[in-house]
Amino acid sequence: MSIPSEEEVEQFVSSTLTSMTREDMEAAIAPAMAEQTGMDGATIADYITSMSDEDLKELFSRALTEQYHTQYATQVEQQLSTMTNEQLAAALDMAITQYTEEMCALYYDEILEFSDSTYEKNLITLGCVDLDSPTTVNLYASSFANKDVIKEAISEYNQTVDDLEEISYTDYVGLMMSSITTIIDAVTYVLIAFVAVSLIVSSIMIGVITLISVQERTKEIGILRAIGASKRNVSSMFNAETVIIGFTSGLLGVVITYLLCIPINLILHKLTGLNNLSAILPVQTAVILIIISMLLTLIAGIIPSRSAAKKDPVVALRTE
Repeated sequence: MSIPSEEEVEQFVSSTLTSMTREDMEAAIAPAMAEQTGMDGATIADYITSMSDEDLKELFSRALTEQYHTQYATQVEQQLSTMTNEQLAAALDMAITQYTEEMCALYYDEILEFSDSTYEKNLITLGCVDLDSPTTVNLYASSFANKDVIKEAISEYNQTVDDLEEISYTDYVGLMMSSITTIIDAVTYVLIAFVAVSLIVSSIMIGVITLISVQERTKEIGILRAIGASKRNVSSMFNAETVIIGFTSGLLGVVITYLLCIPINLILHKLTGLNNLSAILPVQTAVILIIISMLLTLIAGIIPSRSAAKKDPVVALRTE
């Protein structure tokens, strides 16, 4: 009842704008803006003058809409103030039958008032709180491990009771950590992509270097074959060299990582104030990384080593 329809508002605004010039709009809106903002008239006038016709019409249309809503609500309030409760109830019953779903939704959003009080707050106000049967319990774990223990205990309990007796809980720390974990995973995937590209490039370079070594040592290969070395011996020699290169590079990378962890941890401790937050490389991981480095170099050197083993000793001895 106290909210006009959109058609009425649009008709009022359009008819008012049609009958007014720009000067009329400026004269009508300047006092209202001065009252709302507390600025002097000269500043308001300069601001309004700098506005385009479209901006001024839009601003004035909003002001007219608010004015019409206020006037309409005041008129309806005056009419309803003279009616009894029975008349108000009867008028509401008659109006509801004519309401559309959009009007009911607008009435629900704009008119109805809802209390901020909850069921628990009402029980506290009425003094009906029983500490032996609480509605909610807040648990604060001292560590992530203890949080997981509490979560597992609740899950085990829920498996032994009916659905109505199950304990529902919200893991706020888990919700926050899930978003952080998602970001960390995204960064990790990007780093893994860079590492994969670098490993592929390094493997290709090792293969190229081994192949160049084979070409430069062709005569040496011929001598080895001439004194009785088999193809397998020649191939194993180059494979051993590539494995040694992989072991040396992997070991060097691990040592550099351990050395870099020292200044990184000092910076982390100083910036965060958390002494438990440290960058570490476990020994097991270091060993695995060295083994991976050796395997990559071995795989990259297989083709050049086989190429060396297949060389004809006679042709190899003639090579300068």
